[in-house]
Amino acid sequence: MTPVRVMLVDDHTLFRRGLAELLHGRDDIEVVAATAGATEAARLMQENKPDVLLLDLNLPPHGGLALLRTLQDYGWSGPTLILTVSDSEDDLANALHAGARGYLLKDMEPEDVTDAILRAVRGETVVAPAMTMKLVDLLQPGRQSKTKENLLGQLTEREREILNHLAQGMSNKAIARALDISYDTVKLHVRHILAKLNFTSRVEAAVFAVEQRTGPQGSSDPRRT
Repeated sequence: MTPVRVMLVDDHTLFRRGLAELLHGRDDIEVVAATAGATEAARLMQENKPDVLLLDLNLPPHGGLALLRTLQDYGWSGPTLILTVSDSEDDLANALHAGARGYLLKDMEPEDVTDAILRAVRGETVVAPAMTMKLVDLLQPGRQSKTKENLLGQLTEREREILNHLAQGMSNKAIARALDISYDTVKLHVRHILAKLNFTSRVEAAVFAVEQRTGPQGSSDPRRT
């Protein structure tokens, strides 16, 4: 498997180096460039041809979104994931409007960051779990091409339970803890949910669940997989 090529742009040296070290420890992700400044970003992008761009929102001198527009002018069309400490709905909206594929908070669990990178490459829109409900607010009214009964009827009871947790903005790790099942089991269920509902991202599934006010269907054994 060819590693996903990642470029980091963040002016906070400690965070940038720490994230680079984290990603360097994986076989499926390769950090091909990392820089603190906007001035180098276009050159590094063209030289290293990354698959994914991780971009600080508050990057000097004009901000990460201004840099994103500049890189787009230079031909960048790959997924961009915004890195930030801001949980502002306005910042989220501005990032998505500028063409970002994701919005990640810097206090996310490391495995959630790496998972977001891999999902973005597959074409998903990814947001920090804490931002899910804010994205739901931005996207409503969402799409609804089938009835609630037709869509939810395709899901098992366990899948409905996990869908309900997705709607609460919970990460796979948090869902695994809540249901006392393995992280890999949760990931498998999420993939099945997306396939059955014909969605491309967990965000879409969360929006759908909130719109339909999905709740747990009946009682369930929390240890069932």
